[in-house]
Amino acid sequence: MNFGFSEEQEMLRESAQRFLQAECSPSFVRKMIEDDTGHSTELWKKLAELGWLGVLIPEQLGGMGGRFLDASLILEEMGKALLPGPFLATVAFAGVALAAAGSAAQRNEFLPRVADGSVVLSLALSEDGDRYDAPGIAMAAKRKGAEYVLHGDKRFVLDAAVADWILVAARTAAATRSQPTHGVSLFLVERGAPGMEITTLPTVDGTRRQANVSFDRVVVAAKRLVGSLHRGWGAVARALQVATTALSIDTVGVAQRALDLSVDYAKQRTQFGKPIGAFQAVKHKCVDMMVAVENARSLGYYAAWAVDERNREAPRAVAMAKAYASDIGKSVTGDAIQVHGGIGYTWEHDIQLYYRRALANEAMFGSAPLHREAVARLLRL
Repeated sequence: MNFGFSEEQEMLRESAQRFLQAECSPSFVRKMIEDDTGHSTELWKKLAELGWLGVLIPEQLGGMGGRFLDASLILEEMGKALLPGPFLATVAFAGVALAAAGSAAQRNEFLPRVADGSVVLSLALSEDGDRYDAPGIAMAAKRKGAEYVLHGDKRFVLDAAVADWILVAARTAAATRSQPTHGVSLFLVERGAPGMEITTLPTVDGTRRQANVSFDRVVVAAKRLVGSLHRGWGAVARALQVATTALSIDTVGVAQRALDLSVDYAKQRTQFGKPIGAFQAVKHKCVDMMVAVENARSLGYYAAWAVDERNREAPRAVAMAKAYASDIGKSVTGDAIQVHGGIGYTWEHDIQLYYRRALANEAMFGSAPLHREAVARLLRL
């Protein structure tokens, strides 16, 4: 069996490298970090023209109809480039949930517009604490005639400030002992709806913005219920698998680029008349970084394959990939700063941007301890 990538997939990777090198330079990333929204509509249109925004959307709905494994190749290159903006929130999270649970009318209304770049989506899931499961959803959505009324708060919503529509996971019924995921429903809420307030959060990574979103008796029409009432968790779980794996592979790209910058610096920086890369302490550190990145890459792409195939190993593979990527993202980018020495700690050098992205990725969609606990629990089943 051939476990390598096909010629077409390697061509996709190379084209992604060329595009991102040309359009997403470190100076552009810094510009977006300083921008109020962190979102370039011009770059977003170019991503749409390449078909990347519709990579997971069926061809009949204006997308590429691609596999998640294909998208993963692009995601790794995006990590290397520190691509700013709502790609993760729209394509790998909210878009996946909408495609999984939306009615034919909802998919026809929104997915072609996601693919052409005219609609940005996000998914509001987490509330209090480091929880990404159905019991962690307490925000209420109560039926009132032909409408629903949403009341509560969502935390750390990705790119909520630039999302045109936000998919909101809310509780419409209590869970039961036999059905712990029962009672979760999904609603499409337009940004700016009366009663909705978005508060942008200051975070360590300026390339992806997060916000708290409060809903004070926000009225949602019944036609904006996504999927079956009380049975929305299946779509959320699928979106979490895809988005968590995407984040793991993004972290692989971040760590790979930090390693590449470190190796280049170790070749050029001289001390005592020779490149610092000639010293064993630096050389061994770079080798350890390389091994860590390769291990994370293997876990990440295996998880992408398992999610693509809806393999029964997918939940465990995703948890393993996220736990390991979270750990090595911080360690590799931290070691990269050490290789660079004093200059690595300055704002002027780009290496600290990769460390920031790695820190943010570690916390998003569950920390490493949370996913290690999930692996242990799944191994006991």
